[in-house]
Amino acid sequence: MRFSSLGSGSEGNALLIEAVDGTRTARLLIDCGFGRREAERRLQAAGCAPGMLDAILVTHEHADHIGGVFRFARAHGVAVHLTHGTLRAAAPMLSEMPEIEPLLRVFDSHRPFECAGLRIEPVAVPHDAREPVQYVVDDGRCRLGVLTDLGQGTPHVVRALSRLDALVLECNHDAQMLAANPRYPAALKRRIAGPWGHLDNREAARILAAITRSRLHTGVAAHLSRHNNRPELAHRALASVLASQAEEVIRIADQECGLDWITV
Repeated sequence: MRFSSLGSGSEGNALLIEAVDGTRTARLLIDCGFGRREAERRLQAAGCAPGMLDAILVTHEHADHIGGVFRFARAHGVAVHLTHGTLRAAAPMLSEMPEIEPLLRVFDSHRPFECAGLRIEPVAVPHDAREPVQYVVDDGRCRLGVLTDLGQGTPHVVRALSRLDALVLECNHDAQMLAANPRYPAALKRRIAGPWGHLDNREAARILAAITRSRLHTGVAAHLSRHNNRPELAHRALASVLASQAEEVIRIADQECGLDWITV
């Protein structure tokens, strides 16, 4: 199994996963926060034609994650997997394209399911959305965890991330940079830093320290804020947990270029 970020941040998110089993290749997209044309361009740059996708897994209804999902899925006939809550939150978008209904696959946020031969384990998370989830993707040999858009690492989240080989982990902001940012009103700062908002670097490091890391060989810092974080700060926070391994295992997914393919 391998994965590539097509872009990560408040202006759009999408993560491409590819797993080969014999002659069968499964390709999933987690979220699509880019417009259809831009998503197609980024996919092509990663070597994947839109028609090669088996499914899109949606984490929640915020525009930077779901903004391009339905138009892209309709254009290319790709199945969309999402929770009951996300489906209800997305109802205004879906009312404009009733023909997409046959492509929708609703799942229980507390039960694993199979998709394109892969085991998908939803992870319910605290975030200010209707029924948000993150994911662990298991191909039977290795496990990839994707954990962005949550305010804190709960015991449930920590348990769900056990025995991972690779982890994409939100490092949204540096707490001091956010507090000092004059462009953000106080209410927005409270939302971002709150228990239903986004992970700061220190909380991301705390989650990383709490999970079982015996198999972990790759960590990707994702969803970094352009205005409230810097790559070196996120890297330093995760490196404080991984110590001597840090230079080899930590990568940064950015907004413009995402991240090139990484083998799990």
